[in-house]
Amino acid sequence: MAIFGRGARPDETTGLAERVRALADATEACRGRVPAEVIGEAERVAHQVDRRLAFSGSSTVVALAGATGSGKSSLFNALSGTELARVGVTRPTTSHPLAVTWGDESTEDLLDWLQVSRRHALPAGSGSAGSTSPGQVLDGLVLLDLPDHDSTEKSNQLQVDRMVQLVDVMVWVVDPQKYADAVLHERYLRPLVEHAPVMVVVLNQVDRLPAAEREACLRDLRRLLDSEGLQKTTIRAVSAETGEGLPELKELIAARVAGKLAAARRLAADVSTAADRLASASGDAPAPELSKRSLETMNTAMAEAAGARLVGDAVRDAWRVRGAAATGWPVIAWIGRLKPDPLRRLHLDRLSAGGRTQPKEIDPTGVGRTSLPTRSGVQEARVDTAVRDLAAEASGGLTRGWTDAVKAAARSQESRLPDALDRAVARTDLDVDRRRRWWQVVRVLQWILLAAVVAGLLWLAASFVLAYLQLPPLPPVTWGRLPAPTVLVLGGVLAGLLLGALSRIGVVVGAARRERAARAALRRSVTAVTAELVVEPVRAELDRYARARDALTRATAR
Repeated sequence: MAIFGRGARPDETTGLAERVRALADATEACRGRVPAEVIGEAERVAHQVDRRLAFSGSSTVVALAGATGSGKSSLFNALSGTELARVGVTRPTTSHPLAVTWGDESTEDLLDWLQVSRRHALPAGSGSAGSTSPGQVLDGLVLLDLPDHDSTEKSNQLQVDRMVQLVDVMVWVVDPQKYADAVLHERYLRPLVEHAPVMVVVLNQVDRLPAAEREACLRDLRRLLDSEGLQKTTIRAVSAETGEGLPELKELIAARVAGKLAAARRLAADVSTAADRLASASGDAPAPELSKRSLETMNTAMAEAAGARLVGDAVRDAWRVRGAAATGWPVIAWIGRLKPDPLRRLHLDRLSAGGRTQPKEIDPTGVGRTSLPTRSGVQEARVDTAVRDLAAEASGGLTRGWTDAVKAAARSQESRLPDALDRAVARTDLDVDRRRRWWQVVRVLQWILLAAVVAGLLWLAASFVLAYLQLPPLPPVTWGRLPAPTVLVLGGVLAGLLLGALSRIGVVVGAARRERAARAALRRSVTAVTAELVVEPVRAELDRYARARDALTRATAR
């Protein structure tokens, strides 16, 4: 067997580092949206893998773990060619991890991180006692003897649990009597199914079995592991007492050490397990899209609650009042001015354009409140239903945590909505003070007609005064068969009334157009408010979900 080269392959480590970063990104994005214990485990794995990658990639940590009486410590001595481990069969003899290292490269920092204080170094190039192949060079191996996992000492069990999360290769030592031990399979093997390729199960003490029973025992152990999803876990039969099977086990360990990929594969399995669990808790459904229909429904309800219909009616009525005052017969128009202006009643006349043809600049900080009625219970219910329906659509298919987060985002600015909507209505340019040119033409004509009426009345009055004083009358002037003063008075009145009636038609048509334009402008203002206070928080949450999903995809890449 040829001696493998030193150093980990950089592509494995580089890919792993990227996956760790992706796991950290996904964990941060999922915080508060998945159970805290899942977040905690993902954080632990990301930190642990990051720390392990900081140590030398040429070191491979192999741990022997087993139950009391399995011969684990005897196997440790046989593999290391030492008598460092205390051997016992009736009670736990290993209460603290013991390490033997091979090679000149220092592993002190690594062992400090593993919290292994009992350590012994072997020189570079040395193999274990009884090596049969010159290719069994174990430089870079850190071999650990762990406490018994079934120890009555709770601290020993905790040590094993901690090491299971840290070492690169786990070698589980079992004996023919307890290889199906429920504690071993349920507490350790089944939860580590993702780590099957970096685990080895060693059936020790096979020298005590006849050949037929040995084969039956190995077949049953294989069947048991396969049923638990551990098809990729290697099995070896050995006897620490006689040395049977030890060369094959040493070759296997030497290959893992020489390949320099055990650590990366173990860490990759850790990242995959944590990412899979996080992905399962977070969900993998595509991020939902907000439909135009749901947005329109919500904006309609918001516009109704903000008083858009009432303001539209006020704009229509105000246009009619102002149009009648501008184009009606002046005498009637003066009487019409006594009617209250609908917009002034609502305090919506403070931002008038003042007849300018260019849009005005509005300072939102100077906009006060309107006098619109408060929202009714029905309007409140419609707004609540619209927001709830939008949130339900935005969270469709998501897990409970993300659904709750989306719904909370939709209502996160709920307290600001009433005032923001009212101010949006107040600062909307309703464009009702801008006069139309034909209004001015009609107004000039009306004043000319009124002047004619006044002239006729003065003419008649002068004739009456001259007749009363028995003075010579004014020379008679007739237009057609009617006296000119009568024509001026009656014609001016009738023409003014007719012109006002015809203008009224144009004013009503214009009022309907201004009503539609005002409602459209109010709808745009309301839409801007809902976009800022409802839609944007929801989309930010959906973007966060998409980032989490993308990061998990990168973290789980095999």
